[in-house]
Amino acid sequence: MLRLQRDGRDIWIHAWAEFTGKYRLTIVEKEAMAQDVVADAAALANDLKTSGHVAVDGVLFDTGKATIKSESAKAIEEIAKLLTADSKLKVYVVGHTDTVGSLDANMKLSQERAEAVVQALVKTHGIAASRLKSFGNGPYAPVASNEAEPSRARNRRVELVKQ
Repeated sequence: MLRLQRDGRDIWIHAWAEFTGKYRLTIVEKEAMAQDVVADAAALANDLKTSGHVAVDGVLFDTGKATIKSESAKAIEEIAKLLTADSKLKVYVVGHTDTVGSLDANMKLSQERAEAVVQALVKTHGIAASRLKSFGNGPYAPVASNEAEPSRARNRRVELVKQ
């Protein structure tokens, strides 16, 4: 087995020769894991229809801030598609947080994040503001334990709730 480092990347090469005269060459290149979990308008509509609410994957914020990260554009676009496809649909945009920090700060932050999503839908996608209401739920409706970071990350989310 041969290991190379090229342009900051790790590459492993393994050559194997069988006694039958056959050869096998395996090349593995290490890359950073990419996770692209993003909302889908059809799935959002289905969940709203069946349960009345849905968590929107892919809406991201910096820690302690209500500014929507640029990588959230696709998720916001899918919410806009959902609302455009059903012109009568009205939703609450609900912000959630984990339990890190004070309750007052988390309540304020969750409200500001929900409002940021509403404003993005109104200003960028032309959704009527009368169809959207923001609500900050803070840490009051966790979907996972707040004991460890992976589960706290699940609690930091934006949901749509059918009005």
